[in-house]
Amino acid sequence: MTVQFDRIALIGIGLIGSSLAHDIKRLGLAKEVVIATRSAETLKRAEELELGDRYTTSSAEAVKDADLVIVSVPVGASEAVAKEIAGSLKPGAIVTDVGSTKASVIAQMQPHMPDNVHFIPGHPLAGTEKSGPDAGFPGLFAGRWCIFTPLEGTDEKALAALSRFWETLGSKIDVMDPEHHDKVLAIVSHLPHLIAFNIVGTADDLGTVTESEVIKYSASGFRDFTRLAASDPTMWRDVCLHNKDAILEMLARFSEDLAYLQRAIRWGEGDKIFDLFTRTRAIRRSIIEAGQDVDAPDFGRPHTLDKKG
Repeated sequence: MTVQFDRIALIGIGLIGSSLAHDIKRLGLAKEVVIATRSAETLKRAEELELGDRYTTSSAEAVKDADLVIVSVPVGASEAVAKEIAGSLKPGAIVTDVGSTKASVIAQMQPHMPDNVHFIPGHPLAGTEKSGPDAGFPGLFAGRWCIFTPLEGTDEKALAALSRFWETLGSKIDVMDPEHHDKVLAIVSHLPHLIAFNIVGTADDLGTVTESEVIKYSASGFRDFTRLAASDPTMWRDVCLHNKDAILEMLARFSEDLAYLQRAIRWGEGDKIFDLFTRTRAIRRSIIEAGQDVDAPDFGRPHTLDKKG
């Protein structure tokens, strides 16, 4: 594989940052990878895992002479990082991020980006409920979408170079304006997580039930909600605060649709219930056909009996 950048700086080394580090090393995409994170403990763990070539708690130090800078921090920390790295960025460097909200990240970072660098906001739609440097693994981005929300006047060569980088990781590329991205993500990602957090929270509020039946019988649908609800609290707090308008819009629509279903159940309107479930089942089939999930029993989970066989 051909080296694409002499030096890549990874700011933040959680699930996305560490997965990037694995793939960059595996594919030989950079001569040097510099890793920065504020936590000395996290940085030490990243070094133990040999995720990079150099390690520092200073983001400004990390980006010196870097050709590509990837900011992988909770979206609420984007401005602080932008301020810290602005004066140390190499002229001509590409600066991108992986945040789940784009309008807010742009508002936080763009004012601090020097005119002689290429700031290209991005968002790889990949992840798990796990976090930290141990959570990363090679191939996380294979077959997944990476969305760019480039600013007006973005250099085409820089955008092509960043696209080539993500495509080498196996990602498919799409381009959107920031507001449209945030509305799309509010329904496909943010709202499902909020529903999961709320359902699991409701079960926890039941107290005595949580201690017995809910945990005991969690092999049913509740278990799948707990996977989403186990996601990083800091990251999702920031998503709620930084994509507020789109999330509130989708929550209002969801509440209206839930009320419709509630009335159908109350009045025994089986045809309405059946039509809804038929329509949503078809969407599941479309997701499988698009290669965004597997059509396997129990979502492809391994089982003890499978191993014995």
